[in-house]
Amino acid sequence: MQNSLLILPIIGFLLSLYSFYVERKTQKDSNYKAVCDISDRMSCSKTFTSGYGKLFFGISNGVAGIAFYILVIALNIFGMTKVIFYLSILSLIGSVYLAYVLNFKVKTVCMVCYSIYLVNILLLVFSYRLL
Repeated sequence: MQNSLLILPIIGFLLSLYSFYVERKTQKDSNYKAVCDISDRMSCSKTFTSGYGKLFFGISNGVAGIAFYILVIALNIFGMTKVIFYLSILSLIGSVYLAYVLNFKVKTVCMVCYSIYLVNILLLVFSYRLL
């Protein structure tokens, strides 16, 4: 189970890195079509470039995710499971908010986003079990 607290944030890091890449590539090239853009209703680039794709001070959700998962990996290396648990609660709250925005404001399906939400849920579950 301890391995889960290393594997999950690595997956989250890679998904966040991909979301940041798609966001940047879409902003630079309007003809770019990401692998996760299946249709107009199922589009990750539409999600990442929406007004909800950034946090405070214009920080991309992808960049925030990259930083978050690097922090979780570092905390795991130092055995700080309790801190990971509390951070996982915060990430789950953020995921619930972003899922709401995705479904009711942006009105699109984002498989990368849903995958990140799943990683955050599993991170909470596994960190709780290790406490």
